[in-house]
Amino acid sequence: MDFRIEARTWLEGRLADTPAPEPRAWERELGRAGWIGIGWPGPDGESYGNRRATLTQQVVWAEEYARSGAPARMGHIGENLLAPTLITYGTEEQKQRHLPPVARGETLWCQGYSEPGAGSDLAGVRTVAVPDGAGGYAVTGQKIWTSLALDADWCFVLARTDPGSTRHHGLSFLLVEMDQPGRIEVRPIRQLTGTSEFNEVFLDGARAAEVVGGEGDGWQVAMGLLALERGVSTLAQQIGFARELDRVVAAAVASGAVEDPVIRARLVRQWAELDTMRRHALRTLGSTGDPGAPSVAKLLWGGWHQRLGELAVQVAGEAGAVGPEPWSRRRPYELDSAQHLFLFSRADTIYGGSDEIQRNIIAERVLGLPREPR
Repeated sequence: MDFRIEARTWLEGRLADTPAPEPRAWERELGRAGWIGIGWPGPDGESYGNRRATLTQQVVWAEEYARSGAPARMGHIGENLLAPTLITYGTEEQKQRHLPPVARGETLWCQGYSEPGAGSDLAGVRTVAVPDGAGGYAVTGQKIWTSLALDADWCFVLARTDPGSTRHHGLSFLLVEMDQPGRIEVRPIRQLTGTSEFNEVFLDGARAAEVVGGEGDGWQVAMGLLALERGVSTLAQQIGFARELDRVVAAAVASGAVEDPVIRARLVRQWAELDTMRRHALRTLGSTGDPGAPSVAKLLWGGWHQRLGELAVQVAGEAGAVGPEPWSRRRPYELDSAQHLFLFSRADTIYGGSDEIQRNIIAERVLGLPREPR
């Protein structure tokens, strides 16, 4: 069977006339059906994931998943970030231990990078890890903007293992189990939307039994992982963006706002920029050695999505300032889809590496401009 047809048939059959599954149960169902970790290379031609797949087939699955309107993934950090990192930098023992549970949808991961006072500046890490006398490390510090930390079973943490080091020297990429009462505390961060997708994570002597890539080589591993954030998943993300743009266009047509030449021009510009982003993603897909490509991709989609949120409430007009339900002190305020898009997208130019950091990377590593004083 054609791979695209197989993916579409499974998704349509699973999602047709059925209630939205519980997130963890959905991950396990994806794993049982063989849709997590497709294309992960393994020893002797085998795969650490569920099935072998070409890069094109991985793109096909990601696009069909986004196009189907399937539930947001809880396991994408483990599948799309941790797994390729372990395949590239991890030991065989680490791969065998951690990749199969991710492929089965049983283990969820979060990413412990950003910190208060450092934000997207990963070289400003102050979290420290010291040998614990049992072959591992005791990790102490604070991470912030950590997606899915409340639900995650494990966290990959960038920490300073050389106490005399500065900036990108002396960092290590550690694997930390989240279920450590008294040593790890997770506090949700309430967003403008009223939801709490991000969290603060406090580590107080948390045990990390494994280091990936070797002690002190965390910067190389972290940079390799950041490049993965702009890969196949970017194309799937753009399918979701297209669906959001379609809704904004439909709202503009329904309300008559499309007759305004300014709004009409903005709608056309959003469409053209999204098409440009897709072509850029396809051009750079699978390429290596381009230090600027990930930063360009992040700058493109972060600003684009933020402008779409602004356009969504502009299309709504006066109604964009009023919630869909009457407000009362006894219940949280509610938002319609345009308002949620507008408020949530304010974070797009901050998380995953702020625009300022991305421009610094391009300036220093691509254009060869003098480094920013630090």
